[in-house]
Parts: sequence; C-alpha cells; structure tokens
Amino acid sequence: MKQPLIEVRNLKKHFPIKKGWLGRTVGHVKAVDGISLTLYKGETLGLVGESGCGKSTTGRTLLQLIEPTEGEVLYEGRNLVGMKPSKLRPLRKELQIVFQDPYASLDPRLTVGEIIAEPMEIHRLCTGREKEKRVEELLEVVGLSGYHAKRYAHEFSGGQRQRIGIARALASNPKLIVADEPVSALDVSIQSQIINLLQDLQEQFGLTYLFIAHDLSVVKHISDRVGVMYLGNIVELADKNCLFDTPLHPYTQALMSAVPSPDPLDKKERIVLKGDVPSPANPPAGCAFHPRCASCMDICRTERPVLQERDGHYIACHLYG
Repeated sequence: MKQPLIEVRNLKKHFPIKKGWLGRTVGHVKAVDGISLTLYKGETLGLVGESGCGKSTTGRTLLQLIEPTEGEVLYEGRNLVGMKPSKLRPLRKELQIVFQDPYASLDPRLTVGEIIAEPMEIHRLCTGREKEKRVEELLEVVGLSGYHAKRYAHEFSGGQRQRIGIARALASNPKLIVADEPVSALDVSIQSQIINLLQDLQEQFGLTYLFIAHDLSVVKHISDRVGVMYLGNIVELADKNCLFDTPLHPYTQALMSAVPSPDPLDKKERIVLKGDVPSPANPPAGCAFHPRCASCMDICRTERPVLQERDGHYIACHLYG
C-alpha cells in the first residue's frame, strides 16, 4: 500500500487587492481556492493548466514559502500550516524546490560551490573538507564536474544552470522536490536531458516530485499521476494513462486536443475554447469553467462541482454527478 508523504486539505491562497492612500482591501485574487490532493512517497504528481491557474502558487504554498489563507498541509502527519518557525525549520531541509528560471534563481555573487553548500551551512549538515567533498559529489551526480565549483553562474548555459539548481535542491537530502516548470526556459534538446536526470535522481535517492509544467508531453513522460488545474481548482486528477486515454472533464479534453500529433495522418478534432480565462479576482459563480464550456447546464451556473472519485478517476464536473 502506498504511503502518503503530503496530504493537502482545502488549501486556499487569496492575495488582497489594495487601493487608495490608506491601502484598503477592496477584493482578493483567489490564486488557489480549495485544493485537496495527496502525494505518495516515491511518485511524481504532474500539475498542468493554463498560465495563471495557480500551479506555482500551489507548489510554493505547499512548501510554506507563501503562507496559505486557509487549509492544511500534512507532511508525514504533521500540519505545516501555522507551525512555529522553530519547529518548521528542521523540516525545510526535507522540502525543496527547483525554480523555473535558471538565470534568476542563482546568486551571481556566489560561486557554484558556495551556492550548493549554502543549504548545508544553514542546516548544519557538514563543514570543512566534508562539505567540499559533498559539493563535488553533487556536481558529478547532476552531470557536471567537481572543478565547476569554483566558477560563477554566468559562466554556464541554461541547461547547466538548471543542473546546478537541482544540485542545490539535493544538498539537504530532501524527500520532496517541487519542480516548478524546470524545463520551460530551456531548449527542447536540453529539456530531455533534464527530465531524464530528474528520473534518474528519483530512482537513486527515492525522491517524491510535484512536477509543475505546461507541456503535456513532458508531463506524460515523467508523471505517475496528473492533476489538471483551472482557475485555482483541480478539475481532474487521475493516473497518467487513464487521463491521457480517456479525459473526462471538458477542459481536459480541450487541453488534450491541443497536443500536436507526430503522425501527419492523424486528423484529430481540435476543441477551441471560446472567450478568455476569467479573472481570479472575480471568478464566475458555480463552476468556474462554465462560461467557456460547450456542455454547460443550468446547475453549472449556480453550483460549484465537488472533486469526486469515479473508479480511481477524480473529477469535478456536474456531467458526472
């Protein structure tokens, strides 16, 4: 039986909208609006959706890099939300992140060795020669060489920088890594190298990934399960083969229809969504997707669908109520 590593219950993150000289709160941007999911040890859960749907905010709120507005994040049974900093600090070394931009996420004033060694110093994992040896080992693990430790980040390509970011994430021996679109800023040829590296590291160190991405083909390659987000909510969650073979939610079906096929004779029907994504500051009543849904019913305009299980396939849609 799979052991849960992270359990997220009704997680919300609402950013206040302030106006005027007094900075009065006049509304909220509902970036994450009631997400519940479970991450099991050793698996990769992919998270996909359009830009602005709340994927990155979900990952950062889960790690407590952003304080959630409401909800629970249970890490091995311990609720991270509201935990005292003194108790949260020892757990942070087990929860790491690989950022999207390999150019902005590395300090240009530090050498590569200092960047990778920083987590070890903060958490007092090792010092002196032991620390230097560990840095060299991590660089070799991610496909670089030990002598790269004395260089600066600007001397490396985008793919090499992302490898350095991965080495930094591994420095504190984490159990969970949130990979926040780790290949979207890289060339296609480099993307495959980083994806294969992440899979090798997962097998070697027994890591658990929350993999956030736009590219559905990348998500299908690396993930065990896939969750689809729309306007701060998960609308569908299932095993990757089940999701890609039989998508149930109209939004997921539209996303899948946009994936190009390598077969020029494959003439699949393209589902074109009407209108724009509604503002998270003023989401529609009922189902957030109903203004763009071709299967919209009266109940969709008034009642928000609940994520419910259907033979291991979770879906939030009144069509399957």
